Amino acid sequence: MRSSLSGLRTRLARVRGFTLIEVMITVAIVGILAAIAYPSYASYIRKGKRATAQAALMDLASKEQTYLLDRRVYTTVLADIGFVMPTEIQSAYTITVACSPADCSSGGFTATATPAGSQAVSSEQAITIDNTGAKTPANTSGYWGK
Repeated sequence: MRSSLSGLRTRLARVRGFTLIEVMITVAIVGILAAIAYPSYASYIRKGKRATAQAALMDLASKEQTYLLDRRVYTTVLADIGFVMPTEIQSAYTITVACSPADCSSGGFTATATPAGSQAVSSEQAITIDNTGAKTPANTSGYWGK
């Protein structure tokens, strides 16, 4: 009986888990890696949403031009042109259209995507396109393919 008990102790002594120090070091390393990687990931997400908003504005401008050909006037009602906001940017941007002059009959339009929510916090700029195809912010890194 004694020999089996000592054999069990010997086997148990060889089977060890991780010490608290080893676990704490591992958690610290993972935390440091996450702190380094998160800003890059957030930037990637922000740029992706910006690209989607720019594509949505291009689509909106195209639909406005088609509406003008059909009715000889622009519109500020997005449902009139069949524009649907992409679901991936619904909480990140607000898209509006304004006419100049205000009656939309003899002028142009400007479509604007204004950052909202987490996009607004990250110092994003509003992006616009008008009836002539002029885009703002122009010549700014990260906007409109620059």
